[in-house]
Amino acid sequence: MTTPLHTPLPYPQTRQTARAWFLDNGVCIAEWARDQGLSYQRVKDFFRRQQMPKGVRGEAHRVAVALGLKKNPNLRVDLTAPVSQVSKRSV
Repeated sequence: MTTPLHTPLPYPQTRQTARAWFLDNGVCIAEWARDQGLSYQRVKDFFRRQQMPKGVRGEAHRVAVALGLKKNPNLRVDLTAPVSQVSKRSV
């Protein structure tokens, strides 16, 4: 079974929902960052700043993807797979 320390946060997240994820799961940000191979300081930068760091390239990008703030560019969607029927809820 995978523990929260071994998984990136699900996409999409906001800065507030990412922080709440750590609190709800009882995960230490420093331990999670270390487990993800990320700099604790870079992860804290995303929570500490008033304006969100861009996370355009390098470690800032990897932090943004791991926090679920950006979509993982390595995940590919199979466009040839059949779309399953979505059941409608009865109101």
